[in-house]
Order: sequence, then structure tokens, then C-alpha cells
Amino acid sequence: MPELISPTVALRDSWLESSAEWGAELQHGSGVHESDDVGSVEGFGAWVERLRSESDETRELAPGRVPAAYWWIVDDGKYAGAITLRFRLNEKLLDGGGHIGYGVRPSARQRGLATWALGAVLDRARERGLERVLVTCDDDNAASARTIERNGGVLEDVRETWLGLTRRYWITL
Repeated sequence: MPELISPTVALRDSWLESSAEWGAELQHGSGVHESDDVGSVEGFGAWVERLRSESDETRELAPGRVPAAYWWIVDDGKYAGAITLRFRLNEKLLDGGGHIGYGVRPSARQRGLATWALGAVLDRARERGLERVLVTCDDDNAASARTIERNGGVLEDVRETWLGLTRRYWITL
């Protein structure tokens, strides 16, 4: 049975295995930046701590960042992916990126984990008082589009964004 957990250093080895699967591809929803030194034990710990602290709405964040909660999708004790709930949108996220970002490691795909995780985080968004959320995906990512649609996503448009050609869906909570 999958679960959503707060990021933890205890799953470092599993996360690194997942990172190797992703290769150069961006791990959507993971919150990892190019400047994060996730390869070292200390750097990984610092990254996990940053992810945990970004949900504190009283904390000053880097320019362009918004408060967000990060969860890891864990299946059979292994890191299977990540999902993020951004508490509000700035102009950039309204264009592309949205309230929720997620990604499932290649070896864990096509098992319904993304659909399950998105549904679970929609419940958390509702608990936070959000009335609707924007969820986006690459225009050519049919699997992600189906995940969003299965969770009630209504396509607003497809547009060129800072992420490339992007499908933008709204989900009413």
C-alpha cells in the first residue's frame, strides 16, 4: 500500500536510485534544484530540511518561491516519487507549474501511483481551504493528462509557457 510521507534522510539510498533512473530528466514535484548537493550525505540532509521548512508560511523564501508542502510517494518502503502542494500561485506558477507538481520514478510508473497521490494531495488542499487548484503537464505527456483528468481536471487551455507547450487544468475541490 503506498503512502505519502514527509521527505526523510532515511530514504536517501532509494532516492538516489530513483535519481539515476530519471537521468537528466527533471523530477517534477521533487523540489530539487541544480544548486542542491544531493550526492553528499550533508547536502542531502540540507535539501530535505529545506523541503520541510518551505511549508512554514512565516519563513522568508527565495525570490520567486511560494510556501509549499512536499511529500514523497513511498511504496513497499521504497521511494517511488514526489508530489508538491504550493499554497498559492505567483505569476510564473499561474502560467505553468500550478499548485501541484508530481513525478513518479520510471520503474514505478503505470501502477496508478500518480493518480492515487494526486487524489490524496487534493484532499490536503481542500483541508487547507483551497477551493480550486491548477495542475499542469507537458502537452505530450498523455499519462499525466489522464492522471489529472481522473482526478476531476478540466482543461482550460494548452499554451506555450516557460516549461514549453503546457496543458493547464483546473480542479474544483
